[in-house]
Amino acid sequence: MTGLSDLAPTLVGVGALVVLTIAMLWSSRTPHRFAPAFAILRGTAQLAVISVILGGVITSPLWVSVALLVMFTVAAATAARRLGWSWGHFALTAAAMGAGILATLLIVFSTGAIEFSPRYALAIGGIVIGNAMSIATLAGRRLTESINEHWEEVEGWTALGATPRQSTLELARTAVYSALIPSTDQTKTTGLVTLPGAFVGAIFGGVSPLEAGRFQVVVLASIMAAGSITAVVVVRMLAPVRQRPAALR
Repeated sequence: MTGLSDLAPTLVGVGALVVLTIAMLWSSRTPHRFAPAFAILRGTAQLAVISVILGGVITSPLWVSVALLVMFTVAAATAARRLGWSWGHFALTAAAMGAGILATLLIVFSTGAIEFSPRYALAIGGIVIGNAMSIATLAGRRLTESINEHWEEVEGWTALGATPRQSTLELARTAVYSALIPSTDQTKTTGLVTLPGAFVGAIFGGVSPLEAGRFQVVVLASIMAAGSITAVVVVRMLAPVRQRPAALR
């Protein structure tokens, strides 16, 4: 068991990184400068709790399903809050993310690309849910910002007889592309610029580099597939507008 003395270097290192983060944002007068630090503290607490819980349920299909459902609900609510909280936005993000995640995991497990077991379902499910949340947020926010920035253009198309969907068509397509840029770049540079956590963790766990690489390729493809579906569905549901959307914070 890890004792407090073993955790001391980690606590000192993380504390120093939090201080550095706050100092940089404070010096540049960035809005919400404490948000990243609070996110680190909250993430630390949540990981501590989930580490204890998962130790006893990782082999149980029922409890793994419950864990994934909780992850998905929190992810959908978080994305909805970033788009301006409402139950409508929650339903939108849940539907978009659900479509992408379910389609992706169905392919992954039905083809045998990854063994269908509770621990693998939890591992890849958690990764895909987290990335789908980020892509849903990016797609929705980028579309809303683009519509606000080009509102006169949208009104112009509407005045010429375009439907609400037609008047924002190009903005919607660009929003999908923009939302996928981080995941696309991460995938393209894997092994050259970054070593993904799933890959490194598998190797540290004793898996051969070849097997870890195989797992990571499936993970990256799953992220792109689920993210593409999520972004397209979010944008298609948000794009038809009849009045200027409220600015996001």
